[in-house]
Amino acid sequence: MKTIHSLNSFDKIKVLADSHRLDILRLLMASPATLTLLARTLKQSPAWIRHHILTLESANLIEVSEIRKRGKVTEKFYRAKSDALLLQEVVLPKSKKPSLIFSGSHDLAIEGIAEHLSKHVTLLSMPVGSLDGLVNLRQGLCQISGSHLLDENGEYNTPFVKHLFPERNVEVVTLAYRTQGLILAKDNPKNIKKLSDIAKPNIRFVNRNAGSGTRLWLDAELKRIKLPVEKIDGYEKQVKTHSEAANLIAQNKADVSLGLQAAAHQYHLDFIPLFEERYDFVLQKEEQKNLNHLLDYIQTADFRNLLNSLTGYDAKHSGELVAL
Repeated sequence: MKTIHSLNSFDKIKVLADSHRLDILRLLMASPATLTLLARTLKQSPAWIRHHILTLESANLIEVSEIRKRGKVTEKFYRAKSDALLLQEVVLPKSKKPSLIFSGSHDLAIEGIAEHLSKHVTLLSMPVGSLDGLVNLRQGLCQISGSHLLDENGEYNTPFVKHLFPERNVEVVTLAYRTQGLILAKDNPKNIKKLSDIAKPNIRFVNRNAGSGTRLWLDAELKRIKLPVEKIDGYEKQVKTHSEAANLIAQNKADVSLGLQAAAHQYHLDFIPLFEERYDFVLQKEEQKNLNHLLDYIQTADFRNLLNSLTGYDAKHSGELVAL
């Protein structure tokens, strides 16, 4: 069985910051190759490939796996030293202000929060979906996560937090309630009226990434109404944010997606509401000092005005602590 190796060295990660070297490494993870073969695949000169090969070799990321001689020609086959790599180094800006990493479900209010907090902290966003955000928090890759995971018992977020953090070294604070539904092209030209319509012929759907709260809700609902995903054109087409989905529809690259009413409003699209959800922040208690500015802000009238400017948001429980 092939394995994934963790890459913790900043120097090695810096080598892979070059997208060309990363492309070469990924090809060599799949199978050994010569300079000539890599040059042909990537449509570059062998000399250009050789420059990057030497860098990857000096970083101990690749090695020569075989040398073949054909007459006067000697061919070196290179291969990656790992079948796959997990990069685990977070490089943060060096400044007097502390940096906070947010990782979790995409939310339109967070940009406004980051702007307000910019005098005190630098809030960096890593939208990966609710479930992966909690995993990142568990692994120490962020200090705050955003989640809207609905448990089969009808409870939001806390069952997942209890499972991932049995020692309860986190707090759950409600950001807002949000309305989700079907985001549609302006004037709804495909006459979509309900969720099951996304499986109709000539309907192009765009999905959210696996592990996002929106995707988990969709999959559970499709199972409940017994709608096979194979019937949905575009089910495998994934984006990481509500805004990306809405933008594709606005550009006529898709007809419908499941997402926030605020995203539909942002792009002047039609919208059919389906459900209201609770979106919570999950915070590391040990980061309490650096998070105080954020926690204080989401309880202010200024923040409620920000939420009220976003269509489909309800601020009446913002800032409330959720019991675990």
